[in-house]
Amino acid sequence: MCTYIIEKTAMYGSAKGQNGWMSIDSANVYFDHPFHAPLDHSLNIDFVNVASGGSERVAVELSKESALRLVDAIMAALKQGEEAHA
Repeated sequence: MCTYIIEKTAMYGSAKGQNGWMSIDSANVYFDHPFHAPLDHSLNIDFVNVASGGSERVAVELSKESALRLVDAIMAALKQGEEAHA
């Protein structure tokens, strides 16, 4: 059964896709069946540029454990970066 759980958020940044670097303006985050990862469910993140039509994207499919470790790593890197550049 698909969960259809999705969170959307505005982004400002860049991502490297199949055609090279692209600007991104949003991320779609959802917990559902992956397309590629050998998991029953995964945390999936699609980085897209909706303003340019949204046809190009960079996607990741992560296990729950990997997603939680990524959240911790992001928070640690942001904290260290703020302290180093304060």
